[in-house]
Amino acid sequence: MVENDISHKNSLRRKFRLGEFFAEYVIKGVAFSSFAIIILIFVFVFKETLPIFSPQEQTATKTEFLQSESYGDEPATESSSEMNNYSSFTDDKKDVADWKNLGGKEWQPVGESPKYGLISLIIGSLKVTLIAIFIGAPLAILAAIYSALFAGKRIKEVIKPVIELLASFPSVVVGFFALVTLATFFQNIFGWTFRLNSFVGGVAMALAVIPIVYTVTEDAIAAIPKYMMEASLALGANKWQTALFVILPAATPGIFAALLLGFGRAFGETMIVLMATGNAPLSTLNPFEPVRTLSATIGAEMAEVVVGDTHYTVLFLIGSLLFVVTFMINAIAEFYVRAKLMKRFRGE
Repeated sequence: MVENDISHKNSLRRKFRLGEFFAEYVIKGVAFSSFAIIILIFVFVFKETLPIFSPQEQTATKTEFLQSESYGDEPATESSSEMNNYSSFTDDKKDVADWKNLGGKEWQPVGESPKYGLISLIIGSLKVTLIAIFIGAPLAILAAIYSALFAGKRIKEVIKPVIELLASFPSVVVGFFALVTLATFFQNIFGWTFRLNSFVGGVAMALAVIPIVYTVTEDAIAAIPKYMMEASLALGANKWQTALFVILPAATPGIFAALLLGFGRAFGETMIVLMATGNAPLSTLNPFEPVRTLSATIGAEMAEVVVGDTHYTVLFLIGSLLFVVTFMINAIAEFYVRAKLMKRFRGE
């Protein structure tokens, strides 16, 4: 009997170890696949951007594309004449995306002398993003303070899911709401010349920023040790004084991380700004004029460009810029700010 029990336990232990071994390697495989996919996306985007730094490679890419465009049994003379016409046409256009052209303020990719000025697009992206942060971040932080420190259990069970539900709304739905409702509402009140502008886009973007800032801020507040709040209350401070002068400063690294994540979310958004900002590449600082953002430019023009063309390469350059900015922001929020928050809690 004893030997049977021991053998039965050993068989159960082997089965358990086999399942644990299988689960471990499945998790490792999924994590490695996700990392590999991200790296491949980076490689693809940067590979398509490289021709902009070498005009000879870009010309070769155009030639390969034209050689591959054949329909049926067409004579070779037609394709060669078409290539000659195309090359002469691009030479007449002076279609060159050098640093002087990219550093301009005019975005006019179609014409005899195309202009690929990124300054107006960068200004438009920053305008919409900052408006979204200035509107959405205070509301999200105050909501997180209330739900974490003041709200009862039943109220918290309602507030938190409702706010986080905003994150599940498709971007096109938020953009359509801004296009139809918000733009008309603000124009009727203020009588703006431009119905769609950066302010309307920023207000709509705030709806997408609030859930991220709220969730991360509430987690940062909930991670603060309770003895800090109890010590403040024991010294005679009320709840609001404790929240504003004790809890909030202690959660500053986490709140800063929330703001960075919200900034990255707003900076890379496409559909909301494509539908609600007017899509005019203006470089003014007036928040009530139309703008065009980096991401909206890719969404609006990528389907219409010729593969290998200068315009095509510039759009991938914009995509690389968005990748680098959002990656840096997320990396700072995740590895530096969060690590600093953990060190503060440990007293290091």
